[in-house]
Amino acid sequence: MLTADICVIGGGSGGLSVAAGASQMGAKVILCEGGKMGGDCLNYGCVPSKALIEASRNIYHLRKSAKFGIHANQLEINFSQIHQHIQKVIETIEPHDSIERFESLGVKVIPNYASFIDQKTIQAGSYRIKAKYIVIATGSSAFIPPIKGLSDVPFLTNESIFDLTEKPEHLAVIGGGPIGCEIAQSYALLGTKVTLLESTKHILAPVEKECREVAISAMKAAGIEIKTNLTIDEIAINSDNDQALNIYYQQDDSEQLLTASHLLVATGRTANLDKLHLENAKIQYHAKGININAKLQTNQKRIYAIGDIASAFQFTHMAAYHAGIVIQNILFKLPAKVNYNSFPWAIYTTPEIAHVGISFDKAIQMGATVLSFPYKENDRAVASLETRGLIKVAVNKKGYVYCACIVGKNAADLITPWTMMIANKLKIKTMASLIIPYPTLSEINKRIAGSYFTPILYGNKTRKLVQFLLKWF
Repeated sequence: MLTADICVIGGGSGGLSVAAGASQMGAKVILCEGGKMGGDCLNYGCVPSKALIEASRNIYHLRKSAKFGIHANQLEINFSQIHQHIQKVIETIEPHDSIERFESLGVKVIPNYASFIDQKTIQAGSYRIKAKYIVIATGSSAFIPPIKGLSDVPFLTNESIFDLTEKPEHLAVIGGGPIGCEIAQSYALLGTKVTLLESTKHILAPVEKECREVAISAMKAAGIEIKTNLTIDEIAINSDNDQALNIYYQQDDSEQLLTASHLLVATGRTANLDKLHLENAKIQYHAKGININAKLQTNQKRIYAIGDIASAFQFTHMAAYHAGIVIQNILFKLPAKVNYNSFPWAIYTTPEIAHVGISFDKAIQMGATVLSFPYKENDRAVASLETRGLIKVAVNKKGYVYCACIVGKNAADLITPWTMMIANKLKIKTMASLIIPYPTLSEINKRIAGSYFTPILYGNKTRKLVQFLLKWF
């Protein structure tokens, strides 16, 4: 039997943030993790995917280099070395999330999955843990859709695709969300034939329409065949080649067949709840996660839930944000609540997509003015041959920003000033008045902010005022 101030269930991004922070602030913390420390992000998600994406972007830049007068005539892709690069990146970051590091911070780490015995007691391996507070941070896993034959054929998810040491000949990707699109484009740039299958009308559905079209155009330019608005009926081993898969689907009222060498299933995420035995603690939950309030408390007030199991925004930085809310509530008794109005997210296609704030549809319904500025009018973008992209910002009549979306080079970095604007309720004149180094991509933020004032500055009233002042003073 062990006792603790806080028992954290799950050693992914959110759980590790709570454990490290609380322990260093003086709390007695026990962390239970039956899988790999670092969770999905380190081992199967953010870290390996970005390593793969950066490898593929080198191909993109090499192919673009001819326009600069630099000709890379011999282009050789060693996929085994790319796999080694991905594993090396994981290994480099791994010590930061290791059991040894967390024990050095004073956290008791139990390498077993945890389940509830009651509202205050956890079972993890041979240990029973009594904790004053419990934080559930078990994350999510790849959702496997109920497609006929899928369970009988070999397929990949984000948990297995980074283990490939040879380049697939033809990769079929089911799912047009962030994971599916990032991996599909990476493999296409690396020379794999890629077909992307999406059941709805659009891939990248949450992205603002005009920004989405830029990203789709880039994906098609990379050689991806995109098929949308379809229904997959069955998947089976090819009868003529047992190394290939047949995907039978319906599109536009006709039956279609796609044959591919590899299949990636990227149809969303499902909350990891099955091992928890939540019913023993009478914790309320639903199909997509655990019921929580704005303080991230479950219906049992001393039990919290964070990360993928507590939000529709399934991002690593959301889990880290949740961890901060929980620490404020548990350790400092502050009534901290979540607020997603200034929550940013990014999709690491090439070019990148980034968004912060409410949706543009909602902003327009609220009477916002939508501003737009293209990358092609930015001098640094022209010099870098990175003119594919644009920024859009929705602003209300008083000059406050509702949301921003950027598609283009370094979009994930360029969104940060808009996050700060919305979070601190700053008017757009703050961005317009900034002094920004020239030439930088950051100027797109200043230029679009300045465009908000163009109708006023160059209108008839201003002209008449200037003429009056010049005449009489």
